[in-house]
Amino acid sequence: MSDHGHLADAHLADAGPRGRVRRSYDTVAEEYQRRIGGELADKPLDRALLAALLEQAGPDAPLADLGCGPGHVTGWLADRGARAVGVDLSPGMVALARGTHPQAEFRVGDLCRLPAADGEFGAAVMFYSVIHLTAAELPTTFGELHRVLRPGGRALLAFHVGNETRRLTDWWGHRVDVDFTFFEAAPVADELHRAGFRVEARVERDPYPTEAETRRAYLLARRD
Repeated sequence: MSDHGHLADAHLADAGPRGRVRRSYDTVAEEYQRRIGGELADKPLDRALLAALLEQAGPDAPLADLGCGPGHVTGWLADRGARAVGVDLSPGMVALARGTHPQAEFRVGDLCRLPAADGEFGAAVMFYSVIHLTAAELPTTFGELHRVLRPGGRALLAFHVGNETRRLTDWWGHRVDVDFTFFEAAPVADELHRAGFRVEARVERDPYPTEAETRRAYLLARRD
């Protein structure tokens, strides 16, 4: 484990919304890995966008998977030659990711205070991680994203489309307390622009049969 990871472990707050998210994902970590860990096999658009991100990042640039969960996207990137680093708020998720995907590096950390050096990464993935943030937290998160990316680095985001927050208290039979925030693509793109990014592509799609019935948005943005 890197020094960045040790620092993040020591500073994770147990109280408040972030603590609720962390505890909830720790609770469902093993079930989540079992159900979600192979999901890329059924998501051709996600694989195509990740492949495009890999190509644009170049062969030597480290890639970050921010909000990596059990590390299946991080592992997918590492299996294709990337120096991939996964970051997640949940120590339980990170422990599973380290055991399942030893070809990648994993750190415990907060999207609003990333355990990474300035300009460490050539590209970053944020698949369904901003959904646990409020709109007020997006500027801080995107500021951190800007900080850890190199100039010209790209970020690929995915999130549920809408204008609502859903609270989940039972997840696959486990007691949890976690909010899922839906965003329209335009306001997220605006926040990225204010943080120093240029949105190069925007895609929306209906859910695949294996997914929850929500519309999905993808934004590909380039750091100035």
